[in-house]
Amino acid sequence: MINAYPLQWPSGWPRCTNRKTARFSTKARSYRFDSLTISEGVARVLGELDRMGYTRDDIVISTNVPTRLDGLPRSDRSEPGDPGAAVYWRTRKGENKVMAIDVYDRVADNLAAIAATLDAMRAIERHGGAVVLERVFTGFTALPSPGQKREWQAVLELQALLRPTLDDVKNAYRRLASIHHPDRPGGCHERMTELNNALTEAERELKK
Repeated sequence: MINAYPLQWPSGWPRCTNRKTARFSTKARSYRFDSLTISEGVARVLGELDRMGYTRDDIVISTNVPTRLDGLPRSDRSEPGDPGAAVYWRTRKGENKVMAIDVYDRVADNLAAIAATLDAMRAIERHGGAVVLERVFTGFTALPSPGQKREWQAVLELQALLRPTLDDVKNAYRRLASIHHPDRPGGCHERMTELNNALTEAERELKK
C-alpha cells in the first residue's frame, strides 16, 4: 500500500541533494513567477492526470505534508524538511506507475514540476508517441530495493527490448537527458549522473 503521508519515495530512485528555489505561477498554463500553494500544486497534478483519463481513485499523492480527510496534502502546515513529492497512479491496464521530483525546496514547486512534466508527456502522446509515453513512467512494483543499483536497461527504460542496440541506447539517453538534465524543470544532478553511468555501462557491454 502506498502512503500519502509521510512521503513514500519510490525505491531505487536517486534523491537530489542540491535543491533549487523556484516560483511557479498560479496561472493555469504558466509555470513561473508567482508562488504556488500546495493545494494549487495538487490541483495541477490532478488536472493533468484527469486529462490523461485517470480519476481521483486511481491516484495517490505522497508528501511529507499531513493529509486532509480526503487523503490530499494540507495547505496550512509549515514546509517539511524533505520537500519531495511522489505521485502514484494505476493505468487502465492495471499497471502501477510513479513520478517523483525533489529538485525544488518547496513541496508546491515539486508538485508543479510533476504537473509540468506530465503535460510535456501528454504532448508526446498527442504527436503519435503513445509507445514512448508508456515507457516514460516506471512501474514501481518492478523497482529494486533501496540501495540496490538499477541495471542500465532499467535506467534507460529499455526493458521492453530484448536486444537493444547502441542506437536504441543513444536515443533513449538523449530523450531522458532532455527531461532530467539539471537545467530543465524537475531535472536532477543525481538522476543525470545515473543516466550517464548507464550510458557508459551500455556502451561498454554492447561494444564487446
